[in-house]
Amino acid sequence: MAEVLVYVDHVDGAVRKPTLELLTLARRLGEPVAVALGNGAADTAATLAEHGAVKVLTHDASEYAEYLVVPKVDALQAAYEAVSPAAVLVPSSAEGKEIAARLALRIGSGIITDAVDLEAGEEGPVATQSVFAASFTTKSRAVKGTPVITVKPNSAAVEAAPAAGAVEALSVTFSDKATGTKITGRTPRESTGRPELTEAAIVVSGGRGVNGAENFAIIEALADQLGAAVGASRAAVDAGWYPHTNQVGQTGKSVSPQLYIANGISGAIQHRAGMQTSKTIVAVNKDEEAPIFELVDYGVVGDLFDVVPQLTEEIKARKG
Repeated sequence: MAEVLVYVDHVDGAVRKPTLELLTLARRLGEPVAVALGNGAADTAATLAEHGAVKVLTHDASEYAEYLVVPKVDALQAAYEAVSPAAVLVPSSAEGKEIAARLALRIGSGIITDAVDLEAGEEGPVATQSVFAASFTTKSRAVKGTPVITVKPNSAAVEAAPAAGAVEALSVTFSDKATGTKITGRTPRESTGRPELTEAAIVVSGGRGVNGAENFAIIEALADQLGAAVGASRAAVDAGWYPHTNQVGQTGKSVSPQLYIANGISGAIQHRAGMQTSKTIVAVNKDEEAPIFELVDYGVVGDLFDVVPQLTEEIKARKG
């Protein structure tokens, strides 16, 4: 069976959820071979093996922490040359898409970004994408070289599938360009205790109808009861009510959770482009003609200041 390279997104050995989703998708195409780089790379092996990796290629060097992107591209290219895979899968983060693009250029292959599903085809992997602000669903395949595919978080359920997970050291020679851009400092992101927005299974968002930064406490309270991430529309972010890092939309982050709850959000195309692939969408808006109601699974016409607190209390009561 053909092997499929999976780039591992981890933090000091703790594997992030999108990588486990990639392993699930990779098993549809062949045998997953994971590539773990940097500090704690070897510590990822047990988790990766539990989720289907037949082999784990590891390499640690200071360059991964000290320089941007290129050292990781060098390593992934080395893994590609060592394995000759049927496909290369990378999480669809900002960094992941840059790594994928650079790799595809180096190996002369086609690239597909932001896939939401993968399947094996007679002429190679076929990727499903949601395009043009989620107005269309397309199926695509690379017609040149080994396809390099980035996959959006929450595109597949994580499935345990124990495999050998044999750890092998990857031999990497860094290129001259690997040290071209040095990282001069890092500032840890302030933890809210909530899931990361693009990886969360549930997202609760607020928009212009929240009517002030202080009122986002209502949105946060509901999110905390659901174990959800908090999102915001561009209007709310531009008004300074919530950080830009939480913006959902075409100029913000793209999310695809199991459940998306939009509160006081009209549903402009800019916002819809970032959340329309959510599995179940619920909207609360007092304007019954708001565009958001065109795409929801469940809509509540009402004042969010009445509806959301009642919903929060009902969830709290059921949990209690």
